[in-house]
Amino acid sequence: MRMNPQTMQKLIGAGVIVFVLVLVGSQSIYIVEPGNRGVRVTLGKVSDVFVSEGPTFKLPLVTQIHSISVKQQKQPMTTECYTSDLQHVNAELSVLYKIPEASIVELWRNYQSDDDLQAAYFRNLILPRVTEALKEAVATENSELIVQKREEVKNRTMEGARRKLGKTAQGTELISIVDITLQGIGLSPELTIAIEQKMIQEQEAKRAEFVQDQARIEADTAIIKAEGEAESIRLRGEALRQNPTFIDLQIVEKWDGQSPLVVSDGSEGGVPTMIPVDPFQDSSPSSSVR
Repeated sequence: MRMNPQTMQKLIGAGVIVFVLVLVGSQSIYIVEPGNRGVRVTLGKVSDVFVSEGPTFKLPLVTQIHSISVKQQKQPMTTECYTSDLQHVNAELSVLYKIPEASIVELWRNYQSDDDLQAAYFRNLILPRVTEALKEAVATENSELIVQKREEVKNRTMEGARRKLGKTAQGTELISIVDITLQGIGLSPELTIAIEQKMIQEQEAKRAEFVQDQARIEADTAIIKAEGEAESIRLRGEALRQNPTFIDLQIVEKWDGQSPLVVSDGSEGGVPTMIPVDPFQDSSPSSSVR
């Protein structure tokens, strides 16, 4: 059974219409992925309002929606700096940042690029400002202290970068610098060796100073002790002069109750002997031992 040419033309026309409708319908819906916001551009004109995540309608063929991530991004970078004493420093750091949704439209208008938008924003906005802020922070520190003050250098770099990035026309942050991680500060080998030697010398000087202080304290302690003993002797001698019986009192206090022994010298052919002396013996001449 042959189809009528007119019917064939109608079927072809209907198919074309359906295809066009499907094409138009597919071009009329755009889905913004979670964590992203869209910029609506119609015939070269950028809409002032960003597109939220989820499905949205657009004019087919004449309107495009560009998706921009508002998630936190981490980007490593390296730069060369000079300290206050003109020493060369290589710095390695990572920048954690995100694009606020309120600044998406302004960023697109001023910094749109044909390549990756995130890379373009980092290259054109973040990288030069963080580099400049880091150089300013490092330039205020001496090369010997730059490593010790790493946290302080990092904080000053972050504050400087935020200030240099500026704000949008509405007064919000153009790009939010969440954090900066200063992973390494590299000094020249010669400078590193010189700093290590100086630190060793300072430690040895402190150790020698400690030994001197300790010897000085011990000498002062010995002098104080000697002066105390001399004063004690002086007071005892003065007490004896003022009270001669004071020594007798000390003898009685320390006596253990045993009679002292008298040692004979063995003269006149006698044998040396030790004779106990009775402390309560009559000391008159008639009772003395002859």
